[in-house]
Amino acid sequence: MRVGLYPGSFDPVTLGHVDIVRRAAHLVDRLVIAVGAHHDKHPLFTVRERVKLAQEVLEPVAKELGLALEVTTYDSLTVDAARSAKAAVVIRGLRDAGDFDYEMQMAGMNGALAPEIETVFLASSPGTRHIAASLVRQIAAMGGDVSTFVPPRVAAALKQKFTA
Repeated sequence: MRVGLYPGSFDPVTLGHVDIVRRAAHLVDRLVIAVGAHHDKHPLFTVRERVKLAQEVLEPVAKELGLALEVTTYDSLTVDAARSAKAAVVIRGLRDAGDFDYEMQMAGMNGALAPEIETVFLASSPGTRHIAASLVRQIAAMGGDVSTFVPPRVAAALKQKFTA
């Protein structure tokens, strides 16, 4: 079984994340969504909320594609999370050249730490290339419509977060 790890903050899950999961389904049999719980970051959603949203949004997509999917958290090195998941590949989405530069550096460091784990880059589809979770959070915080950037369940969670 080919196992991949898709790490990230998923704060919140966007249609860009959905796109990468759909495309990763062609490469792996099992995909572990690893929600980062790093203590030096201050996410909008708690780690528990991010896991729940990822499960609600991504599990139906995986089921439709015949992909085994697990959502977990990690607060360690990505390569350690990959080893724990028995993943041979780390899946990373690329939106633009800025992402590429950063991700190449991370892939190099991860490769030095764990040469047995490969990093696979998936270029974002044109329809999702412009979506960034940080911008989605900003738009939602200002009362803007984020429905074209996130699944409906996430749009509702953002609305609730900013009207509570």
